[in-house]
Amino acid sequence: MPVIERRRRRLGTAVQAVLLTLTVAGCSGLGRTAVGPVIYTTEQDAVVEVNSPSVKGCHRLVPEGAKEVSNDTLIDIILYPTPDCTGPGTTYLATTFTDVNAAGAKPWRSFSTVH
Repeated sequence: MPVIERRRRRLGTAVQAVLLTLTVAGCSGLGRTAVGPVIYTTEQDAVVEVNSPSVKGCHRLVPEGAKEVSNDTLIDIILYPTPDCTGPGTTYLATTFTDVNAAGAKPWRSFSTVH
């Protein structure tokens, strides 16, 4: 293989690596989401689906709260019994898991993502 062909190949590989790095760096500043749905059942047995919530901030559930929450996103979430993601009594809900409140327990009113 001639020397010029090897140099072109190496240069091509280096250019591809630089372009890939720039693409990844450029996308990291975009609003990231927790790809997939968080599905919950309210106290009145209504099913609500929140698709790909943002990984930033607190996400309120319906005012009456949820008695069952399924995390079908690609990241873990934390459930709160308050509407503002504060206070004690939280539950860590890993991806692909479901949490069902015990009888008499406070409903979940908000969640945040773990990132």
